[in-house]
Amino acid sequence: MRTALARLGIALALTGALTGAASASSALQPFQMIRSLQLVQDRIANGDHAALPMQRKLLEMIDERMRNATPEDLADQRNLSALLVYAMSGGNPVTLDLALSKLDAENPSKPLADALRAYLGGDFQAARDVLATIAPVTLDDHAPFVALVKGTVLSNDEPDAALVNLDTARLLAPGTLVEEAALRRSLLIAVSVSKPDVFARTSSTYVRRFLRSPYASQFAEAFVSGLAAMHASLDAGEMADILAWMTPEQAETIALRMSRQAAIANDPVMIAFAERLARGEAAQDPRALLYSSLGGVASPEVADTLSTLQTIDRTRLSEGDRELLDAATDIARTVVDRPDLAQTPPAIPAAIDPETTSDTDSYISSTRAKLDAIDRLLEGSN
Repeated sequence: MRTALARLGIALALTGALTGAASASSALQPFQMIRSLQLVQDRIANGDHAALPMQRKLLEMIDERMRNATPEDLADQRNLSALLVYAMSGGNPVTLDLALSKLDAENPSKPLADALRAYLGGDFQAARDVLATIAPVTLDDHAPFVALVKGTVLSNDEPDAALVNLDTARLLAPGTLVEEAALRRSLLIAVSVSKPDVFARTSSTYVRRFLRSPYASQFAEAFVSGLAAMHASLDAGEMADILAWMTPEQAETIALRMSRQAAIANDPVMIAFAERLARGEAAQDPRALLYSSLGGVASPEVADTLSTLQTIDRTRLSEGDRELLDAATDIARTVVDRPDLAQTPPAIPAAIDPETTSDTDSYISSTRAKLDAIDRLLEGSN
């Protein structure tokens, strides 16, 4: 509690300095300024969006302090650790280079610093080579940040090792922006290598702890991608429970995006999965009804589909979705009006033979063209 209050006091002092007293910040040691930055970042992770401008200003002030750091400053291990944390918190690579030039070549932290320089420069291979010899848990205050970076650079080539390091980062810094970032990166790995168990566990943890983070939109993107990619191996009920932790607006947005993805794929299993995600008002949203009905316009249940389409409130749809509704209704009505063809889904014929074209063939050809139009509308609708 005292530590938190002390950090808050420094943060408030720095906030007072934001208005122009640069000398106030120069009197502080780098490690004191970094602790204030971490406090602000933790507030951001927990949903304090108003702290974002303070973070930007603190980074500017810390940047100036690091540029002016003396070799004596960096001889203090706390300040050297602060420099590394600054580099991993969105710091300026040029400032890192300038500060590191003041380090003794024999400094034991030099290899790690070089790895961070490579990481910030986009050279993940060089960063991996150095970080392979470093165990984050043996480090000082910058340990969770190093674990986060190590997990990031390993994510493409060694996803399992990356997940271990990201879990380490979370355990070393619970409730912080480090944990929030580690969860988002773990989710991306789970999607890329198809790990439904990791996806479910990570998603559940994130929505319980960091749904108010300003970076939650990035989580939502990865979450929808994972639902679409792994719907066949995910438990729809468990995913619906995860949505239940969100606000109604957030849950509805996720469910609708999933419904639209399912409609584009025209995958019955995916459509059924999306329908289970939509609960309460989301299930009756006109967009959800529209997307979930599209697969039925070329099925034996087309009459039921037409009835559903005719109940949709078009005034609540975007212009693109109104065009989609009109196209789907047109097809469904055409099939229902031709009972002799109602059991002949338009998608069955692979091609139309011009020499044997009959009224039926013309009808199917026309309907197939309308189905193609639906695909184009889906791709372009809002």
